[in-house]
Amino acid sequence: MPGLTGALCQQRMEQKNGSSFTGFILLGFSDRPQLELVLLGILLIFYIFTLLGNTTIIALSYLDPRLHTPMYFFLSNLSFLDMCYTTSIVPQFLVNLSGADKSISFGGCIVQMFISLGLGCTECILLGVMAIDRYAAVCRPLHYTVIMHPRLCALMASASWIIGFANSLLQTVLIFLLPLCGRNKLDHFLCEIPPFLKLACVDTTMNVYMTFFGSVITLLTPVSLIMFSYGRIVRAVLRIKSTAGQRKAFGTCGSHLTVVSLFSGTAISVYFQPSSSDSQDQEKFMSLFYTVIIPMTNPLIYTLRNRDVKGAMKKVLWKDSDSR
Repeated sequence: MPGLTGALCQQRMEQKNGSSFTGFILLGFSDRPQLELVLLGILLIFYIFTLLGNTTIIALSYLDPRLHTPMYFFLSNLSFLDMCYTTSIVPQFLVNLSGADKSISFGGCIVQMFISLGLGCTECILLGVMAIDRYAAVCRPLHYTVIMHPRLCALMASASWIIGFANSLLQTVLIFLLPLCGRNKLDHFLCEIPPFLKLACVDTTMNVYMTFFGSVITLLTPVSLIMFSYGRIVRAVLRIKSTAGQRKAFGTCGSHLTVVSLFSGTAISVYFQPSSSDSQDQEKFMSLFYTVIIPMTNPLIYTLRNRDVKGAMKKVLWKDSDSR
């Protein structure tokens, strides 16, 4: 059965290549048919939980007045962003996993790259903005409401989206200007920059430099800002004499730091590691981790480690049960 599935897949790819097809073939994990069946079930479950978990965070932040703070404003933005990010990738991937046809249209590939890259860049910047919020809350508690004014919060969130998608637009245009000389087989499960650079039949040094420059702005700069902010936060927390106060401060920041470590760590490993054929499978699994698994785990991380969110959830559930 696996051999038959692989043969059908190969035949369909050859038909695509031999016709006037102008799209791309997303090879993904087509060389492992049994793994594709497992991934199909797992990703479908993960996708449903991602939508449910992040929708819950957004709903709770809207319904509970105690969560109408800058922290939960940014967390709602992150949850909405994660839902969009996963939706830009997973449905197409599920379609490709469910059958022998692994194709994606030229326009579909452009849209997927632009949206997924824009959302990924926006998330990196937004995580940096959230670190500033945590710094103000822990290190400047008496001036927190003045510093993190609603208008400033909206401005910083908007700037994250604008910078993220501006970088994505530039990178996407540069990538699709590259001549591919008829090559259309992407050794990946989504339209992403690293596998596209391998398809090009010209020197891609300029594109590599531009990708590196964009990654420095949207990935390394926020990570550096986060490290600086948390360095100051740790110093401030250690000055607190109360053990309960220290625990509360670390608990408030722990969820955010966990998400940053997971998302930024895997993204850096994909975009900054030297490209080689041996690392291609590792690159796919890393991409799978930060595009599917992390958006699903974010609500769990913030819920399990946050008393305010758990309290708001209990309040909403009790109110719903009382109304019945």
